[in-house]
Amino acid sequence: MTTPFNPQRRALLGAGLAAALAPAAKRAHATEPYPSRPVKWLLPYLAGTAPDNTARILAEAVGPLLGQAVVIENRGGAAGNIGARMAAKAPADGYTWVYSAAPMAANMRMYRQPGFDALKDFRHVMRLTSADIVLIVHADSGIDSVQALAAKLRAAPGKLEYASGGVGTPSHLGVELLLSALDARALHVPYKGASELVNAVLGRQVVFGTPILSVPYQQIKAGQLRALAVAGTRRNPMLPQVPTLAEAGVPGVELASWGGISVPAGTPDAVVERIRTAFRAALQQPRVVEGLLAQGGSVDMQDGEDYVRGFTREIAFTEAMMKRVGLEPM
Repeated sequence: MTTPFNPQRRALLGAGLAAALAPAAKRAHATEPYPSRPVKWLLPYLAGTAPDNTARILAEAVGPLLGQAVVIENRGGAAGNIGARMAAKAPADGYTWVYSAAPMAANMRMYRQPGFDALKDFRHVMRLTSADIVLIVHADSGIDSVQALAAKLRAAPGKLEYASGGVGTPSHLGVELLLSALDARALHVPYKGASELVNAVLGRQVVFGTPILSVPYQQIKAGQLRALAVAGTRRNPMLPQVPTLAEAGVPGVELASWGGISVPAGTPDAVVERIRTAFRAALQQPRVVEGLLAQGGSVDMQDGEDYVRGFTREIAFTEAMMKRVGLEPM
């Protein structure tokens, strides 16, 4: 005897079968090795910038260690806020990373509504690198020292122009801190990133700027730009003849740019540790170290809570510096 077709019964059976299979599917997904597909690494900066170059060196090394491709996706704009917002809203499954750097922390104070919370919306896996910031002028500017620049600034208060990579970036706040220490004033001209900053100094559209060393390094070597000082605690081995700001007579102005790897909040511990282990291994490879040095950076590993404390310090530093130079959040 043939059983009559019963749509309701079939639906109930289907629902029951799906419910029975769901735990097994969930277990299979949970035990799926990470990563099982390519990983997207969001870069909140333009292609060709120092963070982009650094990330590409690391992605090439980390991919084989993870057994999957690490695909760089540049999402520049709004001083890094656009890419950070995208990362904050991504699934917490380990397949979306973000290049986290000093501006991500600074933007907590520079912007009234950055669109993310640097301390709550991410798990900060580790700091990867740091790089010196350098004070540059055109080689034919006639300015051969920090004190010579200070004299020109004081002779024409607020008239000499300087370039930055954007409002609130280290190249902006760093100059403002320097000007405060020199008791001098200058006219700020913001550009879209360190490369444009360097081009502005090369083209004599501005007098000076403080980019990350990796960006103007080749022009400094070629004699097109002059490095007056580095803003670190010690001289940079790539420019051993260039003094620190403290050695040049401006103590208390110590700046560095740093970058690392972060993932959306809620990413599982095992996934975070897998990512961290891969980066630790990559940063011990001689070719990676050499590549980073050629970019003007150096390996500067800080895991987990140490990296989080770096964000906290940067936020506090930015707030104090904004008050010192009279900057209001945008």
